[in-house]
Amino acid sequence: MNIHEHQAKAVLKSFGAPVAEGVAIFSVDEARAAADKLPGPLWVVKSQIHAGGRGKGKFKELSSDAKGGVRLAFSKEDVVKNAKEMLGNTLVTHQTGPAGKQVNRLYIEDGADIERELYLSILVNRETGKVAFVVSTEGGMDIEDVAHSTPEKIQTLNIEPLAGVTDADADRISDALKLTGAARTDMGSLAKILYKAFVEKDMSMLEVNPLIVMEDGHLRVLDAKVSFDGNALFRHPDIMELRDTTEEDAKEIEASKHDLAYVALDGDIGCMVNGAGLAMATMDIIKLYGAEPANFLDVGGGATTEKVTAAFKIITADPNVKGILVNIFGGIMRCDVIAEGVVAAVKEVGLKVPLVVRLEGTNVALGKKIINESGLNVIAADDLDDAAQKIVAAVKEAK
Repeated sequence: MNIHEHQAKAVLKSFGAPVAEGVAIFSVDEARAAADKLPGPLWVVKSQIHAGGRGKGKFKELSSDAKGGVRLAFSKEDVVKNAKEMLGNTLVTHQTGPAGKQVNRLYIEDGADIERELYLSILVNRETGKVAFVVSTEGGMDIEDVAHSTPEKIQTLNIEPLAGVTDADADRISDALKLTGAARTDMGSLAKILYKAFVEKDMSMLEVNPLIVMEDGHLRVLDAKVSFDGNALFRHPDIMELRDTTEEDAKEIEASKHDLAYVALDGDIGCMVNGAGLAMATMDIIKLYGAEPANFLDVGGGATTEKVTAAFKIITADPNVKGILVNIFGGIMRCDVIAEGVVAAVKEVGLKVPLVVRLEGTNVALGKKIINESGLNVIAADDLDDAAQKIVAAVKEAK
């Protein structure tokens, strides 16, 4: 689960991280009052969406030369003016895709005198099984270009889980970021604060970009992006309250209600599969034959007819889907249950695109019998390779 910048900063501040004062607003009427609460003379007006690249983003509704989604304001009047331009409009960044995201809230923040911009993030290093700090002296809006062009400027520092962040670890981070004086002293405590927040709140990623050295020599978290492990959210009701469903795909929200593992993608072939590994293989073979999957969908090993029906309805609700591939290998999951769910869903929502079904495993004969006697216009497949070729061909023919 992702949260907004202002929420992430509030979480980090509760652990003792240095952040600027700021106020979240949801309407233009709140803009001046927010500015009044901050000292000025510089305010920063920040769009709050679940995507990076806001500073270089463009608003669909504004002229091409308009400022991005993060703006400096040198008067309270400018704060209000920027709020009027940004709230309710669609911000397009390299992470949102061309559709962009509507800006429904802003964060008005006190400005800072910046001497240096650094990059710092914490994540789980899957190669070592340890939490790691990823740092670079090249912080700011172009960190992706740094990673691509000069990866040697990004360093990964693993933390021993039993020891946590030690003074020696903080020194390693400071050395990597070339910190001296007050900034180096600050890192001695900040590294431990961020690590503590990461572990105690079950974060999957904590990104501070930029982490700044101010002109007075001290560190400040200027931007923060935080994601949480969805499997651990039951332990954090305070974090669950921060969820903004307007930033999430409606199909993914519906899938979560039925305990379905669903991720929306950009392709046009909908997939219903049981098992995450088989789902990945199904997506791969669709790409192998020249098409793109519209989703990842694992109905799980113990799905009911109702759950399968819900999954099928979610797939058909995607207007980008031009064909559907059902690929089931019945172990714990029974093929007849899948067949009953597919038939029930089609009878309820209709079938306007080609449907290929490949069933194998437990009760496969009964599952095929249910499909064959349903009267549905279904293309049967013998194996995964056959199924992938048939759905790709059917979609191309339909176009």
